[in-house]
Parts: sequence; C-alpha cells; structure tokens
Amino acid sequence: MIRPRHLLRLIHIHVVLARHGLDNIIFTFHLLRPFRFLLYLAPWTWRRRVQAPRGERLRRALEDLGPIFVKFGQALSTRRDLLPPDIAAELAQLQDNVPPFPGAQARHLIETALGQPVTQAFANFDEAPLASASIAQVHAATLADGQNVVVKVLRPGVERQIRRDVDLLFVIARLAARYWREGRRLRPVEVVAEYEKTVFDELDLLREAANAAQLQRNFAGSNLLHVPTVHWPLSRRNVLVIERIHGIPIGNIAALQARGVNMQVLAERGVEIFFTQVFRDNFFHADMHPGNIFVNAEKPEQPQYVAVDFGIIGTPAPEDQRYLALNFLAFFNRDYHKVAELHVESGWVPAGTRIADFEAAIRTVCEPIFNKPLKDISFGQLLLHLFQTARRFNMEVQPQLVLLQKTLLNIEGLGRDLYPELDLWQTAKPYLENWLRDQVGLAAHWRKLREDWPQISEALQELPERAMQVLRDLNAGTLKVRYESPQLAALQATLRANRRHVYVAATGGGLLISGALLTGLAVSPLWLGPVGMGAGLLVLLGGWWAGR
Repeated sequence: MIRPRHLLRLIHIHVVLARHGLDNIIFTFHLLRPFRFLLYLAPWTWRRRVQAPRGERLRRALEDLGPIFVKFGQALSTRRDLLPPDIAAELAQLQDNVPPFPGAQARHLIETALGQPVTQAFANFDEAPLASASIAQVHAATLADGQNVVVKVLRPGVERQIRRDVDLLFVIARLAARYWREGRRLRPVEVVAEYEKTVFDELDLLREAANAAQLQRNFAGSNLLHVPTVHWPLSRRNVLVIERIHGIPIGNIAALQARGVNMQVLAERGVEIFFTQVFRDNFFHADMHPGNIFVNAEKPEQPQYVAVDFGIIGTPAPEDQRYLALNFLAFFNRDYHKVAELHVESGWVPAGTRIADFEAAIRTVCEPIFNKPLKDISFGQLLLHLFQTARRFNMEVQPQLVLLQKTLLNIEGLGRDLYPELDLWQTAKPYLENWLRDQVGLAAHWRKLREDWPQISEALQELPERAMQVLRDLNAGTLKVRYESPQLAALQATLRANRRHVYVAATGGGLLISGALLTGLAVSPLWLGPVGMGAGLLVLLGGWWAGR
C-alpha cells in the first residue's frame, strides 16, 4: 500500500528531476506518458535558463536524491561502453567525489564513537576529507606510533535516508509483483530484499573491517591484490580506522600509461582476481568500481591491485558456483544443449521447459555474437540478449546472483577501459576449467574425504552399537519407522477439512428438516424445540471434533 510518506517521496523525486532540467525522465514512465503534454505547459519550460550539460545535471540530481541513487550512478559509471561519454565521465565523479559533510561534524561523530578526543586517539587528524562517497567519507590521520591511517566515518542520518528509499523500493516492487505481468518472473520483491541486506550490511563498519581481514588472509603473500590492515582498537560500528594505502587510481589511465604499466596484464589480472575470489575463495569484493581500486605501479610489468571499501561482499552458494562455472564453460564451447539443461536442472527455468526449444532459442541469440572475435564480445550485451530471450521461457531472476552479475559487468567494463582488446572469455576459460577439475576430480574426492574424516570416523565408531540397538528393537517388536512427507500432510489436512464440511452440511440439513417438521406440523411439545436444538448443537460440535 502506498502511504502518504511514500507518495511525498515520489513527488520529491520528480521535483528534484524537474529542478535539474530532467523533466523528460519523469514522463518516460508508462503511467505518466499520457500526461507528457503537461511538460510544455509547465512555466519553467517557457523561459528556460541556460543549463549545465546533461551529464552534470544527472549527477547533481542523483547527489540530491541521496545514497541509493548515488550508488545507482556509481554502478552505471563503470559501463562506459554502454553510456554516452559525457554522462559516463560525470557519473564517475560519484565514485569518490560526492559533496562532503563538514569536517567538524566528522570530528564530533568520531569522538562520540571513540569516547575520547581525536587529539588523544591520533597524533594527527585532518578535518579536510580525502574522499567522500554516498555512505561515508574518509579523513587522513596518524597513529601515536607514526603509522599513517585513514579514518572512515558514516554520514550523519544515512541509515534513515536509506531506510526511507528502501521502503519505497519495496512498495514499488510489491506493486510490480502484483500488477505487472513480468513480476513473477523477475521477482522484484526478492531482488529488493537482497539489496536491502547488502546495503544495510554496508552501514556496519565493523562488518567491513572483518571482510577486509578475511580478504587479506585469502590473498596473503599474493602479488595480485593488496588489502590494507585494519586497526581494530579504534574501529567502531560507524568508524573504521585502516592502513592508508598509496597508488594510482585505476581510472587514471594517463598516469598508468605514463608509469609504463603493462595495461594488458593489468586488465587480465583484474579478471583473474575476480574469478579467484568467486570460485576459489567463495568470497568476493562486490563493489569494485574505479573509486575503490588503486594500482601499485612499482613493478610496471607486474602491477598489483590495491582495494579499499569492503562493505559489500558476495558469497555464492556452492551449487550456484558449480552451475555458474558449468554455464560459463558451456558458453565458451558453444554447447547450447548443455546450457539449456543446466538452466532447467538449476531451477532457473521451469521444469516443464522443452530442452530442444530452449536450446534453439539460445543458439539463435548466441551464434551471431560468437561469430565476432572473442575480444569484441561484450558479456553485458550477451546477458541482455539472453534475458530477453529467456522471457519466453519464464526464466526467473535469481536474486542471490544479482550481486555477482553486477560485479562481473563492472569488471568487464573496467577491463575494457584499461585494455580495449581484453578477451574476457579467453582469460577466464582456463581458470574455470582448472577449478572444475579440482572440484570433481579424484584429488577433490580425496581432499573431501580427508576433511570429513573426523566425522566419518566418529560415525563408524557408533555404527555397531546403533546396529545392535535396531536389532534389539526389532526382536522386541518395538521398532518404529517414522516417515514425514509435506505432500502427505497436506493431503491429510485436505481430507480432514472435506470431512468436516460434509458432516456439517449433513447435520445442518437434518436440523433444517427437523425444524420444519416440528414447526410446520406442530406435533411436538414446546419443550422439544430447545432440547432438539441443544442436541443438534452437541452433534455439530462432536462432528467438528471428529473431523479435525
């Protein structure tokens, strides 16, 4: 149900868009399209001032609308191959250049969280922010031992703003699920629920600190990725103190080229890091936009990634990992029959789908694309075409994979920016083949046996005693087998309900007939009426109880 506060927020969104000269966006919504003529009647269109470029107007509108909209702009900014250059360049500023809140206010928030003045907690603290984003901003500081750190502090009131817009998203999603014919397939409520969990996890900086520590362990000793160290004694739910890193922002292509960085290696390493996190570690950084990635260019031929901002982490389920890897490899090998089978087996497409028909549809989409050189194939474009095709087969969106798909699109967009000749497919294929070999080969089974051996050994020790107990119960005639089936329970409940209905109907009919006879024929004393009704009520209660 749309409540007044939701309606007011929708009105505010439209006012902000109009204020920034983005009226056309308002009337692209299907429900508002018939009222497009109002655009030409609006007073502000009669004498329009000279406006800023469209990209700047869009960026400023997203900034005014709050964190949810800023994060949407950040996600869009990573796909320069899908956006006009002027809009992509402006949206890139949302990655770490959102208007900051006052440094004195940041100082107050930090002192409140730590319970001590910043002059006591740090040898030096700079009130001027290093960077400012949608959720938080960071300040440079120095610890008492001389270590350089950054202090990340949540924006004041950010949780309330996000809750307001997430609630509005739920309202829109429920309406879409109820009234939009694509609602069931696209599962908007589940997608918003997954996003809600993700974005509120990002508001807990202690969770982010724990994510950073885990990612650092996963890449300990690696020359692919450096993760800064958390300073735990001064970290709180709304304040994070972490090692200050130095490097070239990955979006600064000119600076990377000036340092002689091997751009092909850099792009391919980004793909390798992503697939390593997803398939080896089952723990991936899911907010890898350019504002969160730097490059250590001390060894230009072997550049190292440096990551920050670990608030959003993805952990795909093992069954999703397997199906994703098999799907990727099937696409690489153009095995469309396997792709169709996997979609049905995983439940992403309804079980009754004809494999041959789905295979033919996938082939129709993919063959024209795969006739290009692999380096010219955009994974984002392929996904878009596949989703359009899958609509015919009622393919449901998998909310648990939305985060991973978004991150993969970001990685591809980033890699293409660094090295336009990047062959995402060829870079990923050997890694996926090796991962699958490790998962299903003899070595994998032996490793699994060694990992599970303590539990297996304990169960084997208990096996003789359990077997003897079964035999004793069988001999004594006390062995009972308990079987529970949800389907059987549902059938029993239906039969009980039907039995009650039949009994009540029959009894009610009998009472009606008896009442008619007693009243119409007047053959009974007056006291028989109450007695008959009381008996009838007892019969009804008894029948209801028996039918339970």
